[in-house]
Amino acid sequence: MSVRVVGSTPSAYQYPLLIKQLLLTPLAIAPEQEITYQGRVRFNYRTLKERIGRLANLLAGLDVQAGQTVAMMDWDSHRYLEAFFAIPMMGAILHTVNVRLTPEQILYTLNHARADFLIVNSEFFPILAEIAGRLETVKTIVMIVEEGASAVAPIPVAGEYETLLAAASPEYDFPDFDENAQATTFYTTGTTGNPKGVYFSHRQLVLHTLGCAAALGGAPNQGHVHREDVYMPITPMFHVHAWGFPYLATMMGMKQVYPGRYQPELICRLIAEEKVSFSHCVPTILHMILSHPQASRTDFSGWKVLIGGSALPEIMATSAQKRGIDIFTGYGMSETCPVLSIAHLENRMLERSHEEQSVIRAKTGRPLPLVDLRVVDEEMREVEHNGRATGEVVARSPWLTQGYVGTEADSESLWGGGYLHTADIGNINAEGYLKVTDRIKDVIKTGGEWTSSLQLEDIISKHEAVHEVAVIGIPDEKWGERPVALVILKPEHVGTITEHALRNYSAKAIEAAGVSRYGLLLHVRFVKTLAKTSIGKMNKRLMRADPEALCL
Repeated sequence: MSVRVVGSTPSAYQYPLLIKQLLLTPLAIAPEQEITYQGRVRFNYRTLKERIGRLANLLAGLDVQAGQTVAMMDWDSHRYLEAFFAIPMMGAILHTVNVRLTPEQILYTLNHARADFLIVNSEFFPILAEIAGRLETVKTIVMIVEEGASAVAPIPVAGEYETLLAAASPEYDFPDFDENAQATTFYTTGTTGNPKGVYFSHRQLVLHTLGCAAALGGAPNQGHVHREDVYMPITPMFHVHAWGFPYLATMMGMKQVYPGRYQPELICRLIAEEKVSFSHCVPTILHMILSHPQASRTDFSGWKVLIGGSALPEIMATSAQKRGIDIFTGYGMSETCPVLSIAHLENRMLERSHEEQSVIRAKTGRPLPLVDLRVVDEEMREVEHNGRATGEVVARSPWLTQGYVGTEADSESLWGGGYLHTADIGNINAEGYLKVTDRIKDVIKTGGEWTSSLQLEDIISKHEAVHEVAVIGIPDEKWGERPVALVILKPEHVGTITEHALRNYSAKAIEAAGVSRYGLLLHVRFVKTLAKTSIGKMNKRLMRADPEALCL
């Protein structure tokens, strides 16, 4: 096909989609807006710009060059926000290190990413001491020491972050360069083998920011996010750029609140004192917050919470609404930057009961602008949008990772047929809402049929005695697999209900819900803990490996 390419005037500015452009709006419309770390450190967007410039000069003085990788090990902080901008704006690559991995996995990711420089909070010095002698490429280290703390680095460092920052100039001329230049890398929290590295360009991160802004800002009422909101992440900044929302909050000029290490009491206090109105997290983190004694004394009304990473149980959605929380689901994965869809409700749906709304709020949502989201069969044919036809969820959008770092075979598998394969199973209804029913690796194959572990979890979680639940498949000679519910009881119900009684309740509820008849083969086991990944998602691989080890 022959197309006509738009020409340009020789003097016209060829505007590249670079992360630095996200700073233009807040500096123009909200330069005095506040950014705070734990309520202890406060400054405005003008100071943020200066600190970004100082960090760039600090790193340049340590001989950081374009194309090199600067790794970051810190809790959620204003320092991390500065790194989100300064490092890629220099043309370098920001490696956000998952500090909840094991020391051996952290060592692997630093070496695999070929990190040249490391900025590390002194809290992680024990990890650094354990791996320092095996770091292959790190040449220079800058340490972070919290105000009032003292620490001695286990190996030589270039200096302390704030001291070096204060000595650096706030003026830095951030250059233009190709918008397809790599900006970030991080490693997935997979449950098998070594973590896989994914990477994103400036163009991808800017377009993801704009896509999220269009989706959240375009919501007519429920889940509407705007520049007068107060933003606080409760998804780690090392994990998919805190789902990209620090970039969104900055571009929109919101007040931003960074909590450091997640402590339920501190988070409740910050929500109350800083008037936080928009956050995001996985269900287990929200459950941890709302179960803390401080939560009973905290007013959550007006708090918008986007849930992702794991399925949102309908009972949690209903409970949150009754506490005044506008809770709703987003969907994506590390490889997708991550947001692909959001479960917004139309205004007419807001007249329904909390329970009826929860059915929609717990769905995986409708696609963002610029996202081609499909459910396909094994031949890559799209299935009918009737809320029943099931297949694998695949996607295209301008912000999906183009592959895994140094893993060509896995990259080709990820992109088989020209669509990114999520390895999630789901369906789409007539209104365009996607519902993920399971991970391909977690679906339970009983009697030749698929049974959704997520559906069973949602049913069991509605029992008043259930604190947390995970459903896994275990081998069975007759049926191939049978479902087992691993249940943590609420403290007040321990000893008041038996596994047999909860199984009978669940069987009746499963039958009433019309779930696969093989769900009636469910066993129930009371456990003291549930295995989770480093970001709080259920680790069903470990649970399947030794479910008896978890039992009471």
